[in-house]
Amino acid sequence: MRVAVADDAALFRDGLCLLLSAAGVEVAAVADNGDEIVRQVEADPPDVVILDIRMPPKPDGGLATAEQLRAKLPDLGILMLSHYTETPYLMRLLEIGSRGVGYRLKEQVADVATLQDTLQRIAAGDTVIEPEVVERLLEQRRKRSTSPGVSQLTEREKDVLRHMAEGRSNSGIAELLVLNQKTVEKHIASIFSKLGLPATETGHHRRVSAVLAYLRARRHGDGPEL
Repeated sequence: MRVAVADDAALFRDGLCLLLSAAGVEVAAVADNGDEIVRQVEADPPDVVILDIRMPPKPDGGLATAEQLRAKLPDLGILMLSHYTETPYLMRLLEIGSRGVGYRLKEQVADVATLQDTLQRIAAGDTVIEPEVVERLLEQRRKRSTSPGVSQLTEREKDVLRHMAEGRSNSGIAELLVLNQKTVEKHIASIFSKLGLPATETGHHRRVSAVLAYLRARRHGDGPEL
């Protein structure tokens, strides 16, 4: 796998490059700002680009850079890193596209195994969202929710939804929750039904939509607060 890295913090950037090398990943490009990484990635596209959310040339430079790159290279995987669980930034990232994107906390990708897993899933087209961010969104103001879809979800369905948001497969969810795969499939079908997701959508799109249905409603103020 070939990866490009952009972060204005030299110490973290250099440490991340060392970690990538230890994980057997080729670092194809390195920059300290969005404009430079765009130039390098356009000239020689990698499999995934890792961006700091807050870096030059703007306060939200990482997101602006991600938008530029996805417009130019639709198949490029994008991993956003942050020190904080910033849900507005997560929403903006997901609006860029739901395939091959990730949002993770910097301290959570500090080991080789986690970083490898995250990059492999993003390169394969999965959506990888930091579990802590998903948990926070699902827990916020849950008692104030008035949406039938939200109120009808069981605790087990919410557990399944959290793992879906992390990009886990049905078999992966089954293993984590100690369930058989058919039971997981039934829970997912129930989630789709309660959230009103049409059967005409692709399986991947329905999985991502199950999480986005919450996030978009909360952001625009026309749906349930979590």
